[in-house]
Amino acid sequence: MIDRFRNPTDSFVRGWAWASLVANIGIIVTGAAVRLTASGLGCPTWPRCTDESYVPHGALGIHGVIEFGNRLLTFVLVGIAIATWFAVRQWRPKRPRSVVVATLMAFGIPAQALIGGITVLVDLNAWAVAVHLAVSIGLVSLSTVLVRQTYHPAAWHPPTVPAPAQTLGWITYGVMWATVMIGTVVTGAGPHAGDPDTPRNGFSPAAVTQLHADAVFLLLGLSIGLVLAYKAVGAAPVAIRAAIVLVAVELGQGLIGFVQYFTDLPIVLVGLHLLGAGILAAAATWAALESRTPAVRTTPAFPSPTTSPSAPSA
Repeated sequence: MIDRFRNPTDSFVRGWAWASLVANIGIIVTGAAVRLTASGLGCPTWPRCTDESYVPHGALGIHGVIEFGNRLLTFVLVGIAIATWFAVRQWRPKRPRSVVVATLMAFGIPAQALIGGITVLVDLNAWAVAVHLAVSIGLVSLSTVLVRQTYHPAAWHPPTVPAPAQTLGWITYGVMWATVMIGTVVTGAGPHAGDPDTPRNGFSPAAVTQLHADAVFLLLGLSIGLVLAYKAVGAAPVAIRAAIVLVAVELGQGLIGFVQYFTDLPIVLVGLHLLGAGILAAAATWAALESRTPAVRTTPAFPSPTTSPSAPSA
């Protein structure tokens, strides 16, 4: 194993990149489990679990176990991030962009733990919870960037599709962020606060839910437009597939969202919806990045005005 870290192959680095992506999506789900089981203050302080101990004791019950378990998972993420960084650092030929991405991921995990601790210290303030999720979404995006770089390791190249298609991809990515963040406002107005005594953000649940639904429809429309745009400009098949996958993820995520709303937010569906948020972030990132994959069309779509017609054969 040490030798593999010293001389990592593309597949070895790719494996660690995928591990980082799965782990960063997984921590979103386990964090959701903490909140949905009302275990957010199972360990009522930080960095200790209680004022006297770093680990939960019997009086804290199952809530203390759940919350402390989620804290321990941070160390798993740190281990994966460090292993990923070393693998990328030793990857040859050197890839400075990938090293930068892996470094940001490595620093992002402890930053995320610190924000989680602050969230506990402010008694699960809804806005602190929203920032906590935002950092996780950012780490998912970075992990996705690294995964994709392992599939295109030869060299970095500029976007290969026309500027309007590139712009549409990044606008779609930005609307994905807006949609997820509005979703955190919906969560802050809803019943799953993480602790029975945690106050809500004061917004009308119906109003912010409608706003969230409007953002979802906008995102879906932009994503369908991205599929059509990639096809129209002759983008690589992988780019078109990435945009189609994004639409499929959005349809699944939207279905879960509608069902959970009309069934009074059962915790299983809410957990699945948060899993979908992580997958959505990865899909939107990948679809936007695919503007850099070499396009299918290598010759002009129309004849050059300077090209003269060939002489008729005798």
